[in-house]
Amino acid sequence: MPSRVHLRSLLVLGRVSNLPTVWSNCLAAWLLNGGDLTANFILLGVAATMLYTGGMFLNDAFDVEFDRQHRSERPIPAGKISVRVVWLFGSSLLLTGWLLILPLGSRAALVALLLGVTIVAYDAIHKRTTLAPLLMAACRLLLYFVAAAATQRSVNVAVLWHALALAAYVTGLSYFARGETGQGRVRQWPILLLIAPLVASGLVNPHRGGLAWAASLGLAGWLLWCLRGILNRPLQSVGRTVAGLLAGIALVDAATLSQLTAAWALIFGGLFVLALILQRTVPAT
Repeated sequence: MPSRVHLRSLLVLGRVSNLPTVWSNCLAAWLLNGGDLTANFILLGVAATMLYTGGMFLNDAFDVEFDRQHRSERPIPAGKISVRVVWLFGSSLLLTGWLLILPLGSRAALVALLLGVTIVAYDAIHKRTTLAPLLMAACRLLLYFVAAAATQRSVNVAVLWHALALAAYVTGLSYFARGETGQGRVRQWPILLLIAPLVASGLVNPHRGGLAWAASLGLAGWLLWCLRGILNRPLQSVGRTVAGLLAGIALVDAATLSQLTAAWALIFGGLFVLALILQRTVPAT
């Protein structure tokens, strides 16, 4: 290991600008499943942070040859950290994240184990298959189930539907992201997947409070802002759209709650803003 590894290199490897959306996923699923905010939720948040960050480290470790050819600015090909150290960090974080889930119950631990396997599978093959966005979506879906199971209650139907809607959203933005290094024009069909959370929010519980409808309206407005004119732009400009859509996951989570309170709205909104602020320093992809 080099005598000094810059903190920024670690932040870039972990894509920490997306962590607020990991926390919002945990919070939404926890609240949807009727969980009380206890110390267990803090433990869940720490574990989810490690699982996500470890997965992102391993992503760069698996992609090192691709990055040397196409993304030389990434920390490993830029010589800021060795691939061996990245393997060590990534594996350690992933394992520690799973171990922290163990006190939250056997069901949560089992789903977290499946999540860890899915993360590694995505990292290992995502450059070699067009189905990689489905694996990424599965990671977010399983994170919802981990958080819901960690409440130590049976996972309810609302969690299931909103997890599926989030998975559709992530699939859509992931297909956009696959064009960041390509040529040509953006395909239109992923847009249909991006509106899945709006459909689910209206169908799962149409008797929603005013703030819940306002959250859905805010999400719709953000989608329109991110996608403005993109169908007429070359793929080289997709990165900004993908980053915006990633931050928008926090808005997706806010829209899941049928009785959204002002306090929770501020928290989800704060996580959304925090993701945008962090993106100014650490790339989201």
